[in-house]
Amino acid sequence: MAILVIAEHDNAGLKAATLNAVGAAAKIGAQLGTEIHILIAGSNCAAVAQAAAQVAGVAKVRVADAVHYADQTAENVAALIVANASGYSHILAASTSNGKNTLPRVAALLDVAQISDIVDVVAPDTFVRPIYAGNALATVQSADAVKVITVRTTGFDAAAGQGGSAAVESIAAGPDLAVAQLVSRELTKSARPELGAAKIIVSGGRGLGSGENYHALLEPLADKLGAALGASRAAVDAGFVPNDYQVGQTGKIVAPQLYIAIGISGAIQHLAGMKESKVIVAINKDPDAPIFQVADYGLVADLFAAVPELTAAV
Repeated sequence: MAILVIAEHDNAGLKAATLNAVGAAAKIGAQLGTEIHILIAGSNCAAVAQAAAQVAGVAKVRVADAVHYADQTAENVAALIVANASGYSHILAASTSNGKNTLPRVAALLDVAQISDIVDVVAPDTFVRPIYAGNALATVQSADAVKVITVRTTGFDAAAGQGGSAAVESIAAGPDLAVAQLVSRELTKSARPELGAAKIIVSGGRGLGSGENYHALLEPLADKLGAALGASRAAVDAGFVPNDYQVGQTGKIVAPQLYIAIGISGAIQHLAGMKESKVIVAINKDPDAPIFQVADYGLVADLFAAVPELTAAV
């Protein structure tokens, strides 16, 4: 038996979240002494296969290259995974939008229970996952023959993207189920790092007062630090920034080296998405703001005065 990791990619390159999923698979594989395989479903995705073959710890890369996998719709990809599930004790994917869309379908088709959002591996059949917005950790054990698992990327170190020499194998594509069709994508393009993979994040909340203030105050600081920009749900709901800036339980789960929270009170759903950050800095005028309970460094000050001074000092 081996472990199968579902690759997340854009048909041109491998997404960083896949490396974290491989890291989780390696922790399971070390206890079982089994191989790790990566499954790639895409169209004209030879470059992805080449990148996956270089990932440390991966023994085999299995590639299904077909036109109907170009958009990686969950229905088609799930059917492909199930068709190739034989011989695998664990099937893993990163707990991203794609992973959370695809793997529940795989679990249903295999008639097993999914184990969601794991942050640690106790044993090959026992895993730790956060519950109650991360305020408690549950240890869950599965007796299913195949464990279908989504991996919280912040819980595991990424596997090295270089140093591997996995064999690449082409597999037969499944049929196009024609159940869903991608109509369009609206992508936010930015020269800044991707929020989910950034080492430094500058995040703003409702305390900034408006979208104009958000951009005027936070962008210069982020540019100087080489940081990604994030936001609380309150700031997103108020229309300061688009949805893909949102950090939190209903947004992106992040764990950068440095997280700077500006004008964010620290609602429980926001804390669930960033409290694993290595160093947290909070700036808020309310000394009783919950964000200070998780912050390594806190500054009780008017952000409209403090942030320009901080930017000038960097």
